[in-house]
Amino acid sequence: MYTVFVVCIVIVIVVLLLAVLTTSKAYSYKHTVDPLEENPYIEKENKHEEEQNKP
Repeated sequence: MYTVFVVCIVIVIVVLLLAVLTTSKAYSYKHTVDPLEENPYIEKENKHEEEQNKP
């Protein structure tokens, strides 16, 4: 009976430790944003606006 209880407590501690480690690693990740000059969608949008503005 006590061995089952101890095994369950160890499993809970391991899962909790892994969750904390994963969360802390996720929060420390630095996201990067591509510069606007390299964005192909802005170029398409600008060309589309220029075509619409032509008389």
